[in-house]
Amino acid sequence: MLTIKIIEAIANCFYVYLLMIFVRCLLTWIPGINWDSFIFKALRESVDIYLDLFRKFIPPVGPFDLSPIVATIVLIVLRNVIVYGAIYLFAALGLLGN
Repeated sequence: MLTIKIIEAIANCFYVYLLMIFVRCLLTWIPGINWDSFIFKALRESVDIYLDLFRKFIPPVGPFDLSPIVATIVLIVLRNVIVYGAIYLFAALGLLGN
């Protein structure tokens, strides 16, 4: 049972980060938001570290930044690889409960 909780915790971490990307994108549509406040600055800095990797290769199309879409797809694929890999590994080691 502990192994299932570990796998769920890993998956939940990915979901939280995906939610943070979504909230960051929604907040860019609100004009006049104070990005210097602690919460918004922490959100921006933690998400932009990941998004900047994709902004190097994906230029904006007019006023639209498509890098969050590609970053989200890559994060979902990475989540699936890690979670299903962990399930396979734990099952192979006999650590997964029936």
